[in-house]
Amino acid sequence: MSNYFSLIIFTILLGLSIIVPALLTIAFYTIGERKAMGSIQRRKGPNVVGFWGLLQPIADGLKLIIKEILIPRKANIPVYLLAPILTFSLSLMNWAVIPFSFGVTYADINMGVLYLLALSGVGVYGVILSGWASNSKYSLLGGLRAAAQMISYEILISLCIFPIIMITGTLNLTEIIFFQVSTIWNIIPLFPLSLMLFISILAETNRAPFDLPEAEAEIVAGYNLEYSGILFAMFFLGEYGNMIIMSSMIVIFFLGGWSFFIIDKFLYLGVIFAIKTVLIAYLFILVRALLPRYRFDQLMQLSWKTMLPLALGFFIFVSSVLIGFDIMPNNVLIYTDSSNIYRLHMIPILGLQSLDLIIFNYIECI
Repeated sequence: MSNYFSLIIFTILLGLSIIVPALLTIAFYTIGERKAMGSIQRRKGPNVVGFWGLLQPIADGLKLIIKEILIPRKANIPVYLLAPILTFSLSLMNWAVIPFSFGVTYADINMGVLYLLALSGVGVYGVILSGWASNSKYSLLGGLRAAAQMISYEILISLCIFPIIMITGTLNLTEIIFFQVSTIWNIIPLFPLSLMLFISILAETNRAPFDLPEAEAEIVAGYNLEYSGILFAMFFLGEYGNMIIMSSMIVIFFLGGWSFFIIDKFLYLGVIFAIKTVLIAYLFILVRALLPRYRFDQLMQLSWKTMLPLALGFFIFVSSVLIGFDIMPNNVLIYTDSSNIYRLHMIPILGLQSLDLIIFNYIECI
């Protein structure tokens, strides 16, 4: 009984060790965004609550917590309540496989890349359900826009990651970082893919200039129009949490994770990872402050007619080089026991299942 009780306590503490740092990171990212945009737009930004306005996100959070939750009379209440919880929960679940430093990760699974892509694909349901359950025309239009936009750019994100999987020969995030530590950062040979991944992430997270699902000039506030109080806060936290997760994905796939040449021998590796993630997240702020919003037809054209053919061409080029020069990586050892060795053979195939790009794989016993 005592072991069972200690296991429950350990699980709760482990969950809090993910949730609390994530919420604090999101809170101070929002104040950093408002300060940076204020500087760019020649104004002060928040500067009243706390020293230099640093307690403003805490005040905003308390206000949303105590604010009354108003539910539309004709809304589908179970789905209406489920949508923000789903969005926020999926945002937190991504942190489980992120390697912050050498050996510092909650779950170092061999399918880390597939785990992130799967959660990214499921994340669209929170937006769609909120738009439909609110029983509002503006919310429904925002949900439909978000569905088309997120599905379109999920395919691009997958295509930008496939060449890295082929080069490194693994779906494990830690091993992808080790590959770059021992060779070269992926951004150097795959710089066009890194740019396409960053643009796709902007669209996937509904950030400017691709924030069409919540365009205030056209559909008031989009899919979260009918939400207030803590339910609106969940959408807000989920969106900014996804931005930080996507920034860390760029760091892992293209910027060598926690490595930084000779400096990583003198500085804690988690600090290097955090600095890189903050710099990528700052690019989100710069893009929002500097670029105007796209039209929706331009957004779809950019995805399907411009970036998708480029990503497919780059994928074919990388695979042709690897096969032509016979430098395909060895199979990834994923499990051993006393009698057998199991290896994972990765075969990227363009398949359509739930409108997602997936990787078919099979396990062969040798």
